[in-house]
Amino acid sequence: MTPEAGSDGAAPVTPAGGDAHPRQSLRRRLGGTVILLVLATLFLLPWWTLFGSGTDWPLPVFLAGTAVFAASLVSFPFLMAAGHGRRRDDRAARVADSTLGMVWVLFTWSALGGLAHLVLIALGAGGADRARIVAVAVAAVSAGLLAWGHHEAMRVPRVKRLDVRIPRLGGGLDGTRVVVLADTHYGPIDRAGWSARVTEAVNALDPDVVVHAGDIADGTPVQRREQSAPLGTIRSRLAKVYVTGNHEYFGEAQGWLDRMAELGWEPLHNRHVVVERGGDALVLAGVDDVTAESSGLAGHRANLEGALADSDPDRPVLLVAHQPKYVTQAAAAGIDLQISGHTHGGQIWPFNFLVRIDQPVVHGLSRHGERTQLYTSRGSGFWGPPFRVFAPSEITLLTLRSAGDGADGDS
Repeated sequence: MTPEAGSDGAAPVTPAGGDAHPRQSLRRRLGGTVILLVLATLFLLPWWTLFGSGTDWPLPVFLAGTAVFAASLVSFPFLMAAGHGRRRDDRAARVADSTLGMVWVLFTWSALGGLAHLVLIALGAGGADRARIVAVAVAAVSAGLLAWGHHEAMRVPRVKRLDVRIPRLGGGLDGTRVVVLADTHYGPIDRAGWSARVTEAVNALDPDVVVHAGDIADGTPVQRREQSAPLGTIRSRLAKVYVTGNHEYFGEAQGWLDRMAELGWEPLHNRHVVVERGGDALVLAGVDDVTAESSGLAGHRANLEGALADSDPDRPVLLVAHQPKYVTQAAAAGIDLQISGHTHGGQIWPFNFLVRIDQPVVHGLSRHGERTQLYTSRGSGFWGPPFRVFAPSEITLLTLRSAGDGADGDS
């Protein structure tokens, strides 16, 4: 009998030092150390480029810049914990998220500025003012990109139009208009007005089917009730369907499924519905996010077999799965079209290259296997930092075609 299973009521025997799980504790410490090193690098490189690399600014400028970076670095972890931890303090989250976006842009362009500095040295250009020239250029480019990126994040997404040929689609459903929303991320910044304008844009597209591909919000249905309310006014001829994303499992996934049902949507919680027109049918199936099972929430996991249970195998299937990487399972099951979000197209360049490590596609239409196509949306909102740099948001209009070549376009 192991000490943990003892019947005498005594506490379990622990190794020296009192840690019952020394390896787990070591991993936590190492993880924390790595995070701190990454944060220090994110803040220190921009500081060095702007103030410490031979720029030789007047002492008050140097001290003021150093104080701003030091205060930001020290306060950032606490603001993130307050904003995205148990307290869910929206004010703290807004400051932390904005700081993260600004420092990421500054880090990126400081790194590029460092390369430019080396080129100037090699060319013998710039003279004694080289460091200042680079610092001013980095600051100006970063400020411009952040201002533009904030505008891009907060505006109503442009509509991306795309024809998708599905060979098994019956002629009665040719021309079916599927409007895709994803990653609305209602959050600490109150975007109820933005949500209403997005709803108007969707209704103007006269959709047959509307899909919300997950990550509806950061927070609970109660917290984001006003921001999500306009979704209840979206109109469609055949169906409005929704699946959970990974961010629902940071809050109340079942609550969001219930909230969407309350707003008149069909929550595809490992289930499907069938839409028909002109004597032809299309299966609209959906699965929980791939992180659902690890959340510990009973009855939540990505279950494609359950989603397709009792469906006619001869009918074409449109599957909604939040993360593009679920396409491996979709292709194995012979799904015709998977719709996903999650990637945000990278949101802030060059983060798209890091996203590509985890996901097979960052955005757009792609083919997987003999039958399966995948459409990955850049998303309609943003997560965290209120910026989008070289990764525009979108509302997508997919027109399903039973014959002919697909062609895409933007408006």
